[in-house]
Amino acid sequence: MENKTRILLADDHKLFAAGIQNLLSREADFEVTGVFHNGREALEALETIRVDLVITDMNMPGTNGLAILQHIKKKRWKTKTIVLSMYDEEEIFRKCIKQGVNAYILKNADPDELIFTIREVMEDRYLANFDHVLQQAEDDDFEQYDHFKTAFKLSKREIEILKWIAKGKTSKEVADELHLSIFTVETHRKHLHQKLEVSSVAELVKKALDMGLG
Repeated sequence: MENKTRILLADDHKLFAAGIQNLLSREADFEVTGVFHNGREALEALETIRVDLVITDMNMPGTNGLAILQHIKKKRWKTKTIVLSMYDEEEIFRKCIKQGVNAYILKNADPDELIFTIREVMEDRYLANFDHVLQQAEDDDFEQYDHFKTAFKLSKREIEILKWIAKGKTSKEVADELHLSIFTVETHRKHLHQKLEVSSVAELVKKALDMGLG
C-alpha cells in the first residue's frame, strides 16, 4: 500500500513496545520503521531515517520523551508526535503541549483508541482547538480549559459524540457524520456510559441534555 504512515516507536518496556508494534503492524496503512528502547537511540535514528510519526514513552534511559519532543520542535521537522504514558498528571501534559506534542494517550487506553488517535493526528483532525490550548499553556494559564474534561474527564471526541447522541443519532449515523468506524463510536459510547455512570441510552441522552449538549 502506498502512502503508509511511517512510525518510530520509543519505549523502554520491551514487552509493551513489542505489543504496540504488533498492533500497528496489523494496519495496512501503518509501517513501523523502528523500535527503540532508550531515548538516545531514538534521537540518533531520527537523524538518519524519515518518519511521519513518533510515538514515545516519557521515562526512558539515556534521553526521555520530553527531550525527544524538544528535539523535533527545535529541528522544525513536520514529524507528528504522540506521547504514550502511564502518567495522568496535568503538569506533565502541560510540558508536552509546550513542546508541540500532537496527542497524549495513557497506556491503559483501549488499543482502538491508539489506532483512532494516530489517524486523527495524521489527518490534523485531532488538533481541533489545539492551538488555543497551546497558547494557554504558553501563557501559563492552563487551568480547567475544558469544563467537561475537568468535571467528567471527557475527551473532546467523547463530547462531540455525546452531542450527536443527544440529537437522537444512532452509532451508525454518528460514525457517518464524523467519518469514523462504528466500532470506534461504540467504544466511545462505552466510555461515556462508564464516565457518566449511566446504564441506558435514555439516561445518556438525559445526562447530555442536563449538560446543555442537546
